[in-house]
Amino acid sequence: MEVKKTDSKFSLKNFRRTKIIATVGPSTNNINQIYKLLDAGANGIRINFSHGTNQERLDQIKWIREASNDLAKPVSIIIDLQGPKIRLGDFEGVIEITKGKSFKLGYNADYNQNGVIPTQYDLSTKVKRGHRAIFFDGKLQAVVTSVSEGIVYLRAENSASLIKRKGINLPDTDFGGDVITSKDRADLVFASTLDVDYVAQSFIQSDKDIRELHKILDSLNMRTNIIAKIETQRAIDNIDDIISEADAIMVARGDLAYEVMPEAVPIYQRQIIDKCINQSKPVIVATQMLYSMTTSSEPTRAEVSDIASGVTLGADCLMLSDETAVGSYPIEAVKFMRRVISYTEKNMEQNLEQKYIKDTKQLAISSAIVKLANSIQAKAIVAETKSGATARLIASRRSKIPIIAVTSDRKIAQQLSIVYMLKSYVRPIDRFAATKLTNWLAKNKVLSTGDMVVSASGKYPGVVGSTDTIKVRVIE
Repeated sequence: MEVKKTDSKFSLKNFRRTKIIATVGPSTNNINQIYKLLDAGANGIRINFSHGTNQERLDQIKWIREASNDLAKPVSIIIDLQGPKIRLGDFEGVIEITKGKSFKLGYNADYNQNGVIPTQYDLSTKVKRGHRAIFFDGKLQAVVTSVSEGIVYLRAENSASLIKRKGINLPDTDFGGDVITSKDRADLVFASTLDVDYVAQSFIQSDKDIRELHKILDSLNMRTNIIAKIETQRAIDNIDDIISEADAIMVARGDLAYEVMPEAVPIYQRQIIDKCINQSKPVIVATQMLYSMTTSSEPTRAEVSDIASGVTLGADCLMLSDETAVGSYPIEAVKFMRRVISYTEKNMEQNLEQKYIKDTKQLAISSAIVKLANSIQAKAIVAETKSGATARLIASRRSKIPIIAVTSDRKIAQQLSIVYMLKSYVRPIDRFAATKLTNWLAKNKVLSTGDMVVSASGKYPGVVGSTDTIKVRVIE
């Protein structure tokens, strides 16, 4: 996917710092809709492996790459693993649960035969007395009173109705070591034959879960980065270690709200974004950002404020889920999100630069690049990068100056497409790669005569971690 032309929407004047991820689904399951998603402003496409067939995924990835190439726009493809299905099983009709009354759960139980409500996961091996259980998006809350012979006994804290296959959140329960299911493993074997850039890991409990996934990816020879989805209390408890181990983080606010309660989510969101910036890790904010646009052509004012908040906090990406997967206005949702992001970035005054928890040579070089670019009011920073590390470190400084990354690796260009403030191009290894790309940008009128550009390169092109040269150039 060597870029042959400029992105038709690429301009230094309207350079968007915060990226957009859209989820593909029934509403966007054809090449025309995929093309429109990318053209509207999506930088990454999420494929939810909880739904759909392998043939659909093959088609979707083919369409994404075709549209990406046609638009000369590297795009990240993210596959989202289902993880453990902590859900109710199948039963007929509706089960009424009364406050104060006891009820029972059992793995693959037959409710009609013995009154035990079936689950799709054997909770008896994990839950303990006193653990909280939240059903059906918070409609029913209960407490485990005992566990015996594979049956979990609970006491209802309120009255509610249950229907089959609804989710269960267990904020006090540790599922460590069990977050990668047999379905996930089979999906990864299939994905190893595909051109994907990120694997999003669901229901992570600790950094150990990420290391286990890394082992699987290595065994399958997958050059794929891991996005750790933060959606459990255990993940919050282990957040620093998880951020260190993962390649990127997603604040998955849906399930997280039932794990830590909704009022805590905005605080955790802010803290996680800060921690990710400090560790130079991309961070994604997800869930219900424009949820009303699944059925309405206009968002609520609260949703607009939510998007603006994610931007001012410095998130790398904002993600759309149902809005683009099953919504009635998928393209409009992307356009509206882009509109809010652009307006917020243009008018915000907040300084997003962070104090880092540790200094390294590469971080010091990246900081110097940004300070120099700011001091001379450079129009752009052009960074050569082999692994993407230099580009990500520069981006973590959260400067307002556009960062243009040049790499010889198509995969790296795709992965960088969801990183804050980055625009990536693919070029052959060359000790003058940054200079040649700058010439090309000037020729294509992205840069103008008199513009100043700061470039970062290494003495040994194509060698990871060799960035050691900073240059200032005036476009003639």
